[in-house]
Amino acid sequence: MAGPRTAHLLDLLNIELPVVQAPMAGISSPAMAAAVSDAGGLGSIGVGAAGVVGARKMIAEVRARSAKPLNVNVFAHQPARSDAGKEKSWIERLQPRFEQLGGAPPQALDEIYTSFAVDDAMLAMLIEERPAVVSLHFGLADPVRLRALREAGIILIATATSVTEASLAVAAGVHAIVAQGYEAGGHRGMFDPDAPDDQLGTMALTRILAEKIDLPIIAAGGIMDGGGVSAAMSLGAAAAQLGTAYVATDESLADEGYRAALFSDAANHTIVTRAISGRPARSLANRFTQIGVGIEDAAIPAYPIAYDLGKALHAAGKKVGEFGYGAQWAGQGAPLARKMPAGALTRAIASEMR
Repeated sequence: MAGPRTAHLLDLLNIELPVVQAPMAGISSPAMAAAVSDAGGLGSIGVGAAGVVGARKMIAEVRARSAKPLNVNVFAHQPARSDAGKEKSWIERLQPRFEQLGGAPPQALDEIYTSFAVDDAMLAMLIEERPAVVSLHFGLADPVRLRALREAGIILIATATSVTEASLAVAAGVHAIVAQGYEAGGHRGMFDPDAPDDQLGTMALTRILAEKIDLPIIAAGGIMDGGGVSAAMSLGAAAAQLGTAYVATDESLADEGYRAALFSDAANHTIVTRAISGRPARSLANRFTQIGVGIEDAAIPAYPIAYDLGKALHAAGKKVGEFGYGAQWAGQGAPLARKMPAGALTRAIASEMR
């Protein structure tokens, strides 16, 4: 099962299986991360939306359940540039949807997440807590921050959607790279959401990076089972990262509407949209993705400012039993989702690989 690249990564991360559970902010719970790590994979939590206090609490909750390695994921996007006019127009565009649900939109939108690129408190907390791994999404932090994490003995992983991004990650001194194909659910990890996107699929991107980048490559996007992991490894990946596969597990924080949609026809029609959060992200087809059809990117406020309105619309919908305005992130492998505990799924993936 394990060639030299995989053996190196497993040793680096101190794990048994070449399986990384994707750090899905708002979906991956401490219980999920602990279960995956105890099963031999790398469990992950996403703290980009949690704040320092929430992030520290999540790390403590994982450690109360498991002594195995943990991956803590942060968002390293460029801080948002507010555009009051664009934000006002966006609120007005979605106001009829709120009215249909018997609610009202917020009068103004906020930058609801602080980027790790400027979050000194998050950096200090991570250095103090020293999780085994810190992974970065949406870009790279500055050299000073990355050096501080490395000097604390933390393994660094960065997401890349292209050779250019992967090369920048290598130059920044990360230890491994997640090759995120266009099939992947959730937010595209591209460093600049306004730059041209070649939309490379997982197979092509994994193979290219395995040939051109001298670091372990972790394939991500559309991989749902052991067969997919094995296929990625045959292309040169050292491991695979799975997200959508874990959305329906017992420990997932996905709400009932999200779970129901994952096992509906919507799973066959995932869509990449900016409308929900302000950055390109792949979701199950739902009422919110319909809103994004035909809307120019320039009309949507910056991430995560647009997400402030997206979350408010979802909350208004849930009050009346309408879940179709949720951020129901899912990759193109969604029809292969399974319902079971996260640890059992991890073990099943390992068995399928054999």
